[in-house]
Amino acid sequence: MGAMLVTRFVGRRFLAAAATASRSESTAAAAASTGRTAKNPLEEFFEVERSQDEDKPVVYGRSWKASELRLKAWDDLHKLWYVLLKEKNMLMTQRQMLQAQNLRFPNPERVPKVRKSMCRIKHVLTERALAEPDPRRSAEMRRMINAL
Repeated sequence: MGAMLVTRFVGRRFLAAAATASRSESTAAAAASTGRTAKNPLEEFFEVERSQDEDKPVVYGRSWKASELRLKAWDDLHKLWYVLLKEKNMLMTQRQMLQAQNLRFPNPERVPKVRKSMCRIKHVLTERALAEPDPRRSAEMRRMINAL
């Protein structure tokens, strides 16, 4: 009964991820034996803490330009999309956590940079879908892009 409630509220994807995590314990053990530290997947939702005694401000990059993205292959854009999605999730988690503690969110300009880059990736992919001569493939590509 408890598993049924979890499935209903959390969904199958979470349970599949938990099963994958348990299978990857052997992978984590192998990584630990090679000298690398095993990383908790939830740590990816939080930025690494900087020491407070550093005086230099951290400078973050700019958003991707559409002209740069047009030069990239489909697979590269796909990988970049998920890197940006991970970054966006990390920033949203950090912002929510700091707001709950009534603390200021540092470098809020990072969020629009990530969003702009993600919008530009969708724009470039839409351009490619519209330029596709096969109407079925074009429609399939647009459906996939709209699902992002």
